[in-house]
Amino acid sequence: MRDFLVWKLSRITPQRIDEMLADGRFVGSDGAPLAGSTPFEPQTFVFFHRDLPQETPVPFPVGILHVDERILVVDKPHFLSSIPRGQHVLQSAVVLLRTALGMPELTVAHRLDRVTSGVLLLTCQRRWRRPYQEMFERRQVRKSYRVVAPLADLRSVPAEGVCRIGAAGRGRVDGAGRGDDVVEVRSHIVKDRGVLQAREVPGAAPNAVTRIRLLAARGDLGLYEATPLTGRTHQIRLHFWRLGIPIVGDPFYPRLLETAVDDFSSPLQLQAHEMRFPDPVTGQERTFTSRLALSAWDT
Repeated sequence: MRDFLVWKLSRITPQRIDEMLADGRFVGSDGAPLAGSTPFEPQTFVFFHRDLPQETPVPFPVGILHVDERILVVDKPHFLSSIPRGQHVLQSAVVLLRTALGMPELTVAHRLDRVTSGVLLLTCQRRWRRPYQEMFERRQVRKSYRVVAPLADLRSVPAEGVCRIGAAGRGRVDGAGRGDDVVEVRSHIVKDRGVLQAREVPGAAPNAVTRIRLLAARGDLGLYEATPLTGRTHQIRLHFWRLGIPIVGDPFYPRLLETAVDDFSSPLQLQAHEMRFPDPVTGQERTFTSRLALSAWDT
C-alpha cells in the first residue's frame, strides 16, 4: 500500500506519506487504518484528509445583503474563493460563513471567480439546494456586472463578432459616458482542462454572448455594465479583451501574469453588481445589489 500511495499521491513527499500512515490517516472503506505493509488490491477505496495549505487571510470582510430561512446573499470581496479548493480552503466564503454563522449546511447555489467581487447566493440548508441551484442551471437568474476598463467608443469598435444593438433606454449616469449605446459581443469560448486561460475559437459558432454598455467616463477610464446572456468561463473578461479594452487589474488577459497568492494590491475591476430572479419557492421577484466599491473607479 505504501508504494502505491507514493506513486499515486505524487504531490505528497514519501516522508509525509510515512508520517500519515504512522498516524492512521489513511483508512479503508470500513474506516480501519491502513498500514504501509497492507497488500494493495485494485479497486480498493482509500480515504484520507489532506494537509491544509498555509493561507493568508483575505483582508476584506464579507458583507451580508440578505438572510432568511432558505437563502443567504452576501457581498463576496475580491480574492475570496467561493468554495474550498486548491490553495484556498479556510479562506473561502463557504467555510468562513459556516463557521461565523453556525450554518454547517451552507452551500453556494452558483460560483463567482475568486478574483471577482459582488453578489453571491448560498442556500442555508441541504433541502433548499436543488431549487436554487436549478434556478441558475436553467438560466432563470438575470445578472449584471460592473466593469472598469479603458475608455472606448463602443459605437465604432471594429472587432469581429461585435455588433451595435441600439439604445438601452436607461440614459447616462455621469461624466461623458454614453449610456444609450449597447454592443453585443459574440464568440465561441472553450476552456481546456488544466489551462488557466480560456480562449476564443475563430470562425466557430458563437456559444458566448455579452451585452456591454458604457455608463460613465472619467479620464481614460470607463465604467461599464456587462450583461452575460450565456455563462462561459471568463466570458466577460474575454469579451472586453476582444473589444481592445481588457479589464483593469486582470491577471489573465491579455497576458497571464505571475501574481503571488497573497498579493491583494491589484483587484480585478469586475463586480457581480445585481442579481434578479423569481424565487423558486415563493414565486416572489427578488433583486439583490452589491454595495461594494470598485477601487479603480470609486477612490
